[in-house]
Amino acid sequence: MKRNWVWVAAAFALSLPVSTLSAQALELKVADSFPADHYLVRLMLKPWMDDVAKRTNGAVTFTHYPNQQIGKATDMLRLTQSGVIDIGYIGPSYVSDKMPLSEVAQLPGAFQTSCQGTLAYWKAAREGILAKQEYAPNKIKLLMAVVLPPYQVWTAKQKVETIKDMQGLKLRTTGGAQDLTVRTLGAVPVRMAAPDAYESLSRGTMDGLLFPMDSVVAYGLDKLVKYATDGVSFGSFIVAYSINQSVWDKLPDDVKKAMDAASEAITPKACADVDKEQDATRQKMKDQGISFTALSEATRAEMKEKLKGVAQEWAAGLDSRGKQASATLKEFDGLLAAGGAK
Repeated sequence: MKRNWVWVAAAFALSLPVSTLSAQALELKVADSFPADHYLVRLMLKPWMDDVAKRTNGAVTFTHYPNQQIGKATDMLRLTQSGVIDIGYIGPSYVSDKMPLSEVAQLPGAFQTSCQGTLAYWKAAREGILAKQEYAPNKIKLLMAVVLPPYQVWTAKQKVETIKDMQGLKLRTTGGAQDLTVRTLGAVPVRMAAPDAYESLSRGTMDGLLFPMDSVVAYGLDKLVKYATDGVSFGSFIVAYSINQSVWDKLPDDVKKAMDAASEAITPKACADVDKEQDATRQKMKDQGISFTALSEATRAEMKEKLKGVAQEWAAGLDSRGKQASATLKEFDGLLAAGGAK
């Protein structure tokens, strides 16, 4: 009953004129699919919420629903659009039919660190083509994002040292661009959300994963995998929290200013922290017996050559559907170059 009254009060507050709302305490509902102690909650979401509360002198507070309490990762866009939640973790790969262009930041070989990918995506999604072609039509506004460090291939039984070793392997992907990447190297993509990967790998219904290092630990997959590739970028993944556009539009100007300032502050810090944590995580995984295979120079060159065509294939496929994929790719590459990623 108490929760219902909180929700009614919040809904009533958002129906008030901005001048009235500025004097009200405001509670916003935030939901995601991450475990409550996930490293991205710790490094990005929680610091952002704390910063907003501080900048608004406690007028804005948040109720966080982690671990798919309100809905699965694939449901977050719909739940945010419908107003069931105010702010949702919307991974573009999980809604690739609605946000296909965002996968430009998930193509293989584009960058080597989280911050290189993050800062380019942030610019495109807040001010560039992605802001106009994906966020605005979906009636959401990006608040914060991290593009994860390049994905590697993680396997439970078979060590991957050459392209031949990948032939026929069933590997978890997030769909879209990652499916293209896996097929290009002769493996079989198995599309699924991260929380479902443990059960599938433990049952043997797939052979391995495309995953970032710290997420392997966050989902307990380090207990199952034995081998990991090293030295090649197999693409990435975008972790993005967005707010319902109509909720944003009704916020007082001082609250919008506080949220924007908090977002600008957390974005470069979160990606730097993600890059930094990866080094420590690697050593811990080595200590527990996971083997990192440094691919030979010849294998890395062969893989990179094969993967060169993935971006063009991705763009051509979306262009044929009337999407501005080639223009998005050009813009993203330019932002990477401006940031020194290439």
